[in-house]
Amino acid sequence: MTDRYDDIRPYRDSEVSEVVAALLNDDEFIDTLIALRTKYIAKWLPRFVRFLARRALRKQLSGVRTIDAFQALVKPRLDRVVAETSIFSYSGVDKLDSQQSYLFVSNHRDIVMDSAYANSVLVSEGHRTAQVAIGDNLLQKPWVSHLMRINKSFIVRRSLSGPKQQLAVSKQLANFMRDAIDQNQGPLWIAQREGRAKDGNDKTEAAVLKMLSLSRDKSSEKPDEVLGRLKIVPLTISYEIDPCDVLKAQELIVGAAYEKAPFEDLDSIARGILGAKGHVHLHFGSPLDGPSLSVTDAVALIDMSMVENFQLFKTNFWACDALGITAPPAMPDRAKASITKAEFMARFDGLPYLERQRALQMYAQPVLNWMAIHSEA
Repeated sequence: MTDRYDDIRPYRDSEVSEVVAALLNDDEFIDTLIALRTKYIAKWLPRFVRFLARRALRKQLSGVRTIDAFQALVKPRLDRVVAETSIFSYSGVDKLDSQQSYLFVSNHRDIVMDSAYANSVLVSEGHRTAQVAIGDNLLQKPWVSHLMRINKSFIVRRSLSGPKQQLAVSKQLANFMRDAIDQNQGPLWIAQREGRAKDGNDKTEAAVLKMLSLSRDKSSEKPDEVLGRLKIVPLTISYEIDPCDVLKAQELIVGAAYEKAPFEDLDSIARGILGAKGHVHLHFGSPLDGPSLSVTDAVALIDMSMVENFQLFKTNFWACDALGITAPPAMPDRAKASITKAEFMARFDGLPYLERQRALQMYAQPVLNWMAIHSEA
């Protein structure tokens, strides 16, 4: 049986066995897992190591027949990554109803870990895990697509030419998300913008909310009634250290002319998962509900929530100091540090001047955003 969302939706329980078999038979998937653990051994004994890895993985996945079972298998490994690479805290989730389906609109700093931290909290607090939006630009390999969709990811199709095609897939995506909320299928996670905020400026793109508005029933809903019914909840994630900070700075320097190397996103994913992040804080905001909510108002409310609930760390203030930016005395002094200022600044040793400035600007930007809002008050 097919439905209108088959090409973008997460996999269903009935598809899990087939997907697991495909993953086990994919040499590149197995080799990628090996490279994360034992790349030097694999270099000299690739076939033998692949045989052992596949056998071990088959044993681990032997009892996986449902999406919940797959996520239960992944969870202890995610918990270990969180514990080994970060000092994690969260707030606000206690104000949300675990029986409701919310649309989490999050700032976007890391390809995988932003939503992974959110799902870790949801499971710990008795909520259902979120279905997570992921761009098709990240699904260049079949095994990546399988791995994401078996883990409750749905696809945002971006690699299309022509406005008619793009409008059609945008409507499909909007309707998929609206149905998930209306039918209480569990929470959804989507980034506030296309791509990560490499410059550290967490600003909501109106186009994202306009896309969501495409789910409007024109016969019964006014344009400003749709967003208020989606139970939008702003999510704000704050990283003390960004494992991809230098890579992001290099990409920003080149700008629009930057061409990613093949599978560069996969390298960023690995670095983001395994790299040291220091303190990480995730805040769940209040739902933006009501009888009427325009795109403009929703953007403003989400952006305000991002600024007010961003956890500022010492690294943010050290970056300001290095750039000659003076934070006002009225700024909240809740900053924490897992590293010293010297260790932080050493991350940028040897970088060309412009790359160093860009990297520091990324860390300083949340402070500048706070200053901008409070100078207007």
